[in-house]
Amino acid sequence: MMEQRGRDPADARDARNQYPAELMRRFELYFKPPTTAKPKVVRDVRAESIGNLVNVRGIVTRATEVKPMMAVATYTCDQCGAETYQPIQSPTFMPLVMCPSQECVTNKSGGRLYLQTRGSKFVKFQELRIQEHSDQVPVGNIPRSMSIYARGENTRLAQPGDHVAVTGVFLPLLRTGFKQATQGLLSETYLEAHNITLMNKSEDDELGNDDLTEEELRGITEEGFYEKLAGSIAPEIYGHEDVKKALLLLLVGGVQQAPKGMKIRGNINICLMGDPGVAKSQLLSYIDRLAPRSQYTTGRGSSGVGLTAAVMRDSVTGEMTLEGGALVLADQGVCCIDEFDKMADADRTAIHEVMEQQTISIAKAGIMTSLNARCSILAAANPAYGRYNPRKTIEQNIQLPAALLSRFDLLWLIQDKPDADADLRLAQHITYVHQHCRQPPTHFTPIDMKLMRRYIAVCKKRQPVVPESLADYITAAYVEMRKEARVSKDTTFTSARTLLSILRLSTALARLRMMETVEKEDVNEAMRMMEMSKDSLQADKSAAARTQRPADVIFSLVRELSTEGAAGRGGGGGGVVRMAEAEQRCISRGFTPAQFQEALEEYEELNVWQVNQARTRVTFV
Repeated sequence: MMEQRGRDPADARDARNQYPAELMRRFELYFKPPTTAKPKVVRDVRAESIGNLVNVRGIVTRATEVKPMMAVATYTCDQCGAETYQPIQSPTFMPLVMCPSQECVTNKSGGRLYLQTRGSKFVKFQELRIQEHSDQVPVGNIPRSMSIYARGENTRLAQPGDHVAVTGVFLPLLRTGFKQATQGLLSETYLEAHNITLMNKSEDDELGNDDLTEEELRGITEEGFYEKLAGSIAPEIYGHEDVKKALLLLLVGGVQQAPKGMKIRGNINICLMGDPGVAKSQLLSYIDRLAPRSQYTTGRGSSGVGLTAAVMRDSVTGEMTLEGGALVLADQGVCCIDEFDKMADADRTAIHEVMEQQTISIAKAGIMTSLNARCSILAAANPAYGRYNPRKTIEQNIQLPAALLSRFDLLWLIQDKPDADADLRLAQHITYVHQHCRQPPTHFTPIDMKLMRRYIAVCKKRQPVVPESLADYITAAYVEMRKEARVSKDTTFTSARTLLSILRLSTALARLRMMETVEKEDVNEAMRMMEMSKDSLQADKSAAARTQRPADVIFSLVRELSTEGAAGRGGGGGGVVRMAEAEQRCISRGFTPAQFQEALEEYEELNVWQVNQARTRVTFV
């Protein structure tokens, strides 16, 4: 205003007194790569690329905060009030001191310039660091990394752990003054980002967020889709049907609850413990490839700090900053930990908080904070003696603390037992895969990895609830499990976390069917999974029970139910069992309704029991 008052509008302005184009511009100009251009590896960007538009692919390892960067500096003269503008192109600038306006020069008043922050223009600025993928590193080398400078609307597009393809201009970083003198003839380089695209983990395509078409949904949700989806997980690996079902539920996850400040996790944790050579690591690496966000580490190769967070000194500002570890980078994804039993005890305790509270609390080097680590943990371990020793107890074989085991929703023991038929089928399967590099033909075609990833993403949007009618059923089932654990002196730990595990698995099954409420079949399947995982742990103890025919086991279960009923009624009216109750008991123990019906008919023919006309009651003769 001072300037307008003392100036004739017709006068010609000094070049530095006119509004610069950068201040008036209301748009940003970026270049997109041609669709045919394939992304380069970080180590392929060399000297000939300087000043060129390049497309680089990698994984983001760090992302700084978004800070304002000055684009145009505006000064005001204390004598004549003239405004002076200074566009800034380089990382550093020398502020103007003397007023260059015509009035100050003529009067030789020597007006001083003062920087006006409100009149200056700032743009958003963020520095990213990307590292090349581990599969692109040549033999004997370590992964290389590159700095990315993102400005304006390109900021906040990527977080650490994301797989990205960045298009930008590859430039040398020009320093001035003392830094240039110490640097000598060498120059650091950076990529001026123009376009940042989130990528899928394994394929060279963009991360697809588009919804599934009706046809694709119909193809997935046809009859027996649960078995089909589970079979599509690592189809090259023979068997392990129930383990694959559990891994499918881990990918989908349960529903997280947050009642009044308390947080109940929805992520499912699974531990696979088994003999050597049962494809545990192969299953882990497949899940690592299938999950959109995941990290893969091994027990001996990772310390407690490497899993949680490390305090590092920032190279740019010199401040102490937190560098997230594997569990933080896998936030809202899956963290696969192989050789879990080989980890040092001090490092393993770092996982306890993540597995239940889903956070990492840190108080180091003056930094006190809590980081989110909402990830599912999939661990693979060998028993304490290398192979499972049937002559030792389960506790001696596993040798993991009870506090850690109770945090796993499912603990699978995969034993490698000699069996002529199974061994023959396994050998044929392996040789076929080795010859043809694909799985043998099956009765269904496995679902493509991309389609499966999109279907799981759609399932995760559902928030199924447990209806009132099922609450009593679930509580009764849990009380029954506790009673069994007390009677059978079971060394596997059954606590309130087991009840939460059943609820998580049931909601994950409801999500998989894309329903809004949990049904009884979901709870039954969740309990069957719990039963099967326990069953695999007690394979050595229940060897005699397993040789029995299913019909005999079902008969003993129904007889047990009738004696319980007689005791409940004070000894009167014993020998009568409600059909629905008996079927429920048998299904929760891992038997199918068809096996129950067969056993019913078989013992009815033997005249052991009688079934009424309406098929609602079973009466012992």
